[in-house]
Amino acid sequence: MTEQSQLRRLGLFDTRVPRYTSYPTAPHFGAGVTADTVAGWMRAIPENGEVSVYVHIPFCRRLCWFCACRTQGTATGSPIEGYLDSLRAELQLLRRNLAPGVRLSRLHFGGGTPTLLSPEQFLRLTRDIEAITPRAPGSEISVEVDPNELDDARLDALAEAGMTRASIGVQDFDPEIQDCIGRRQSWEVTKSAVDGLRARGITSLNADILYGLPHQTPERIAASVQKLLSLSPDRVALFGYAHVPWMARRQSLIPTDALPGPESRLKLYEVARQLFVWDGYAEIGIDHFARPDDGLEIARRTGGLRRNFQGYTDDRVDTLIGLGASSISRYPQGYAQNATSTGAYQKVLAAHMLPIQKGHALSDEDRLRGAAIEALMCDFSADAATLAQRTGLPQARAAAILATLPELCPEIVSHAPGRVWLEPGMRPLVRIAARALDAYAMNPSGHSLAV
Repeated sequence: MTEQSQLRRLGLFDTRVPRYTSYPTAPHFGAGVTADTVAGWMRAIPENGEVSVYVHIPFCRRLCWFCACRTQGTATGSPIEGYLDSLRAELQLLRRNLAPGVRLSRLHFGGGTPTLLSPEQFLRLTRDIEAITPRAPGSEISVEVDPNELDDARLDALAEAGMTRASIGVQDFDPEIQDCIGRRQSWEVTKSAVDGLRARGITSLNADILYGLPHQTPERIAASVQKLLSLSPDRVALFGYAHVPWMARRQSLIPTDALPGPESRLKLYEVARQLFVWDGYAEIGIDHFARPDDGLEIARRTGGLRRNFQGYTDDRVDTLIGLGASSISRYPQGYAQNATSTGAYQKVLAAHMLPIQKGHALSDEDRLRGAAIEALMCDFSADAATLAQRTGLPQARAAAILATLPELCPEIVSHAPGRVWLEPGMRPLVRIAARALDAYAMNPSGHSLAV
């Protein structure tokens, strides 16, 4: 039996499973977590502790058809200024609840298109955040950058704000594929953006590229990857395009008959993966690659790799505070999501209340299962002793949870007392193995294919 036929038999090509950037996943968040709950979680952050902050900027000049993020198009700057006023109101509520001396470990601007902000708007917002949570030594600022929305003034502002890493969405460089996904972005424009960033001392570069797009072939994705490699990014996210037009209506503009099937998707992934590995990148989890001296690869080698809503990270801070419409926060006690629509978000803040819409308070069982799933997703292995040490919960209970996995996935996982792991040939099935540890019911239509 070939490796591909074995993967087919074990469900890789027809199973829809979560990406497990949280546990439980966002569809299981509910109304039990309120603004008062989250205010209490904020006040529990110790004096002189550290937090990371994510800021969601939902606006785009144009809406890319492939994107399923919470975004909205705008042709003018007026909605942006009103939204920034709401962000400042949310920051004041954060100031009210944080203990003295809390510092900023990581700051990430996502969207949407953060570089749609004017230079003055971006600098003021960054300073407002740092006035409440001053930067800790070794802190990082990363920004999702659209090369089509960059000019010298914006580049200067990013550098002045202290940005340490740019994250550039490439998706694919092929013009026909770009037209099919509503995202025109030439290699020349992308290279100009990279050159401008590096000329200003912003040397760390992350790039996103997609497989599974319409009209993609092994030859076409190889050409796009080679162009990307010529830009020498420090880390790369190789994401599988999730076609869910029933959830993201703009995806209905993408021709479904031009999408590759599941087995072709695996081939596209393998072509790209091999090119990254051949160029010296280390494989990070299921879909990231990094240079040997990048913090992500160092974290993988030293056991410090984590998973959050942006994918893989080397951020070890336990608290991630999400600001902006639809943002999700992670506290040691649980998860909280802001109102998802911009209008609802702004309305709640106008009443001087935290804009919490839903969330989930973690039980001890959630913590153990979540830690086990994260270990599988990061390291392709999990052991009871490490899970107990990380969560402070009984090792015997962690071992009991892990012991169920060989029974549920007997051909996927290998095991020894108190430990489970996936051999290299089974690693494409890790999300299926993680799903076996998930105690919550799942609606498969809300998730992407396992490949």
